[in-house]
Amino acid sequence: MPVRYSQDHQYIIVEDGVGTVGITNHAQEKLRDVTLVELPHVGEQVKKSGAVGVVESVKAARDLYSPVSGEILGVNEALIGKLQLVNEDAVGAGWIYKIKLAEPSELDTLLDREAYLAYVQEQGRCATHQTEEISYAT
Repeated sequence: MPVRYSQDHQYIIVEDGVGTVGITNHAQEKLRDVTLVELPHVGEQVKKSGAVGVVESVKAARDLYSPVSGEILGVNEALIGKLQLVNEDAVGAGWIYKIKLAEPSELDTLLDREAYLAYVQEQGRCATHQTEEISYAT
């Protein structure tokens, strides 16, 4: 089961037309201690890039956008009582929801592991460059 990644730092693992979605390790490291996960509603129809929930931490809040179109089949009820799963095992026990894919071809627009890691590395370089520009300007 190959993992695909969005530029919103979410992953999707697809098996038999059903995707398991969560935030990436990179995202949970940036957020740090997760304090709230707003889960999507089971049965809801969502479009690719449509808002489906929120993840909040002491440090920040970030909207969750669906990496694909489809129907929300289930949510990770374990997160209700144990939010730290997102930090402890983001790509395992910390998954957020399951979605039945409406358009499997949308997976082709997502990044594979190597492309995602390159994207994260490039973002880090851009952030460092922006910080340098700000410090030079002051």
